[in-house]
Amino acid sequence: MYYIDLLVTGIINGCMYALMAMGLTMVYGLLRILHIAHAAIFTLGAFIGIVVANATGSLWLAFPAAILLSVLVGILIYRLIYQPLLKHPPFVALIASLGVLLIMEDGFRIAFGENGIPFRYNPYSLATKNIFGIVLNETQIALVLTTAVLLGLLYIFLERTRIGIAWRATEANPRMATSFGVNVLTVRYTNFAIGSAIAGIAGVLVALLNNFVEPSFGAVVSYKALAIIVLGGLGSTRGALIASLLLGVAESFGTVAVGDYLDRDAIAAIVLIVILMIRPQGLGVKGGA
Repeated sequence: MYYIDLLVTGIINGCMYALMAMGLTMVYGLLRILHIAHAAIFTLGAFIGIVVANATGSLWLAFPAAILLSVLVGILIYRLIYQPLLKHPPFVALIASLGVLLIMEDGFRIAFGENGIPFRYNPYSLATKNIFGIVLNETQIALVLTTAVLLGLLYIFLERTRIGIAWRATEANPRMATSFGVNVLTVRYTNFAIGSAIAGIAGVLVALLNNFVEPSFGAVVSYKALAIIVLGGLGSTRGALIASLLLGVAESFGTVAVGDYLDRDAIAAIVLIVILMIRPQGLGVKGGA
């Protein structure tokens, strides 16, 4: 049972990383941009969720508010920052993205303070359920279920809808997609809207899990998400999901095995290096759904 507990903990962490990595993977797959500012959208979602929940006493209002603001800011970042830079080499957009992240983090410090804010009322991090002998709090359960539902909906969207097919065609060859009548701009806005919405939801869930958010909330998760999209094979959502779960489980077991010598982040880095030495192209297939 002890090892099953470790496995479940690893899967929960993997789900958290997957929600964060999906947006990064989608943007890279479409535009070949490492969207570092995605971490700030994740943090924005967490702050908006807490502010709305504390003001109204309702988490049911916190989620839509976080999604709405995250989508709006994500689209604005694409329109105002990335779109004018697409004709330049990708590192230009990467530097701009890093700048947006730093500016937004400073904005969070000014608006909410250096020490961040907690939920005033968060019963979900304490309420537990016993599932086949494994005790989980309700936020952990919600995180896993939400990840499964969102990834399932994303798969259906990409495989079964016209805009999803247009999205995949644009990823493969934007010029060819345009010649077949695909509106590339609509695809890009949709990409940022969906990725930002997932980041906003993830932000609220992780804030509920920690019962807290502070300005650099997204930093640790973001650099692990960057590692995950490399590990999964740049641009592959399927590979990113596999890499997220693998990294979460490896951290969980590795912390027990060598936790006296290495922390979780060092274990994650070692796993990344070893896998990339064995399989430098990553775990997924580029462009795979």
